[in-house]
Amino acid sequence: MNSKDIPQDVDNTPKTTLENSPKSIAERIYEEIDEERKEVKRDAVLTVVTFLGLISGVIFEFTDTPVLYQNIAFAIAYLAGGIPAAIGAFEELLKKKLDIDLLMVLAALAAAGVGEVRDGAILLFLFSLAGTLEGYAMGSTKRAVASLMKLRPDEANVLNADGTTTRVQVEQLTLGQKVIVRPGERLPIDGVIEVGEGAIDQSSVTGESVPVDKMPGDLVFAGTVNQNVVLTVRVTKTAEQSTIARMIKLVTEAREARSPSEQFSDWFGEKYTYVVLFGSIAALGIFLLTDMPTDMALYKAATLLVVASPCAIVISVPAAVLSAIAAAARGGVLFKGGAALEQFGSVDIVAFDKTGTLTHGNMTVTNVVTLSSVSESRVLEIAATLEAYSEHPIAASIRTYATEKGVKSLEATGVASVTGKGIVATIDGVEYFVGNRKLLSDKQVQLLADDENALSALEDEGKTSVVVATKGELIGIIAVADTLRESALDMLGTLRKQGVKRFVVLTGDSERVAHSIGLKLGLSLDEVEHDLLPEDKVNFIQALRKHGTVAFIGDGVNDAAALATADVGVAMGVGGSDVALEAADVALLSDDLNRLAYTHKLSKRANAIIRQNLVFAVGIMGIMVVTTVFWNLPLPLGVIGHEGGTLLVVANGLRLLFMTS
Repeated sequence: MNSKDIPQDVDNTPKTTLENSPKSIAERIYEEIDEERKEVKRDAVLTVVTFLGLISGVIFEFTDTPVLYQNIAFAIAYLAGGIPAAIGAFEELLKKKLDIDLLMVLAALAAAGVGEVRDGAILLFLFSLAGTLEGYAMGSTKRAVASLMKLRPDEANVLNADGTTTRVQVEQLTLGQKVIVRPGERLPIDGVIEVGEGAIDQSSVTGESVPVDKMPGDLVFAGTVNQNVVLTVRVTKTAEQSTIARMIKLVTEAREARSPSEQFSDWFGEKYTYVVLFGSIAALGIFLLTDMPTDMALYKAATLLVVASPCAIVISVPAAVLSAIAAAARGGVLFKGGAALEQFGSVDIVAFDKTGTLTHGNMTVTNVVTLSSVSESRVLEIAATLEAYSEHPIAASIRTYATEKGVKSLEATGVASVTGKGIVATIDGVEYFVGNRKLLSDKQVQLLADDENALSALEDEGKTSVVVATKGELIGIIAVADTLRESALDMLGTLRKQGVKRFVVLTGDSERVAHSIGLKLGLSLDEVEHDLLPEDKVNFIQALRKHGTVAFIGDGVNDAAALATADVGVAMGVGGSDVALEAADVALLSDDLNRLAYTHKLSKRANAIIRQNLVFAVGIMGIMVVTTVFWNLPLPLGVIGHEGGTLLVVANGLRLLFMTS
């Protein structure tokens, strides 16, 4: 990328509102983390006190200690373990809601009411322990966001006009200022390199494992690490507009955006709490009507309150969704919410934009063919010399290739541009032509059979051919093409293995170019659509949606409408692109297509774990309810089954945090 690729319509007015400022986001998240840590510490202390009270009471029971001491010990357990739940239940009652805390408090009191104080203390201890562990575990996503913020330095070295530097807060940087970044330092801001060529470790932002070589004109991102040279970087994004700030904002919003499964579990948990409470009261009445002893009826009703509580169901979905979102963010993949995560795992049709997605998005020289006694370096010398007078992207790619090969331009005279055809110039007294087939016809260059075969072979591969000729003779052909990404073929193979049934390439390129790319990817002709306008892509995606769930992968700028139309829009390589982050449901910050396969695998794994958790939670609850109603399930065993199940689904969901590939 060069300087002309830098967006010119950036809003120069820093957004300093409390809501949008990254500093305020950081402060808010840190405040929430500090508050949660205090709550977890408080809950941990209360859990320990509950345990000590329980153990003391049990020891007193088995050592013939006076009943008073036993009661005091169990009372301590009840107070330490029950008061937080009672406060939570009371707060919900004020909102005219019933929740799980109320069920646990009532179950413990019911156990005490039938003389099973020890069992009630066990219930409160395990419930307190589960709550403490859940609070710690569910803070993982927020801690992941905090770790993102730590990537960005708080200060930057601003380059002054006299060559000195001044240390300033990152939030004080303005557009156009230049900052100095030394080897080993993290970049404080998004910007463009002005001076220096070196490698940048972008793994913290894009997920790329290998440092990327950067040169003047290239974009760099806040939070990435300068490897080996001193860089001068011009600020193109304020602190609140930087890629890191947007990552933080998106991950934070994704935590709050409920997926369909989460919405269901929330709804189920709230409604089902009423069923459990009134169902337990009804069961108590039925037990008493069947002449069951009162103490046994109360005991069974208390047990039913415990085992039928939907704790595991309510926590099972967010445990998986939030863990997956946090893992994805670490890998340079941003989900806009749980709905996108779940839906991406169920796609069976994937449509791709070609340019900039499956291909690198820039023209490069792929072949230099000599057709006479002239050497390859001489063909490049002539082409580079004449193309120096052209601003066309193909001319730039030829000049770049010649420079890489160590070929220098020559002196040329009589340079003339032939509109739509090429360049004519004289070198060392000889007139040369560089351009397309039309220029050959104008200059009456006769193509021999071998010349035509070579030219046609390159064109059949979807490449653009630049001819180099003189004195009625074709002396060379330079083929230029937008080359396929190295990871494209592996990505398609991996997605096929992961269950994607169909792939489609949608491109505005010609039929020949489009089919050439499709052939390299192993796709059939009917899987490649060519000569499409943006609205045509939208129409194709709408048609594809009739046959399954569709994901569209594009560059996020000229494909915004298609990204919005698909069931899941995925923007590729969008570090620094505001349009992509707005249009897409999922943003891949790097250009590595293998990240796409990883994201799909992560989403499928998350969906599988959600199903596992729900099946287990509902299954274990059903078994315990049936056992309690028709047989005799000891309350301690019911407590262990209930709270153990809750912890198990949380642990199962947290496995996603460690999925890296």
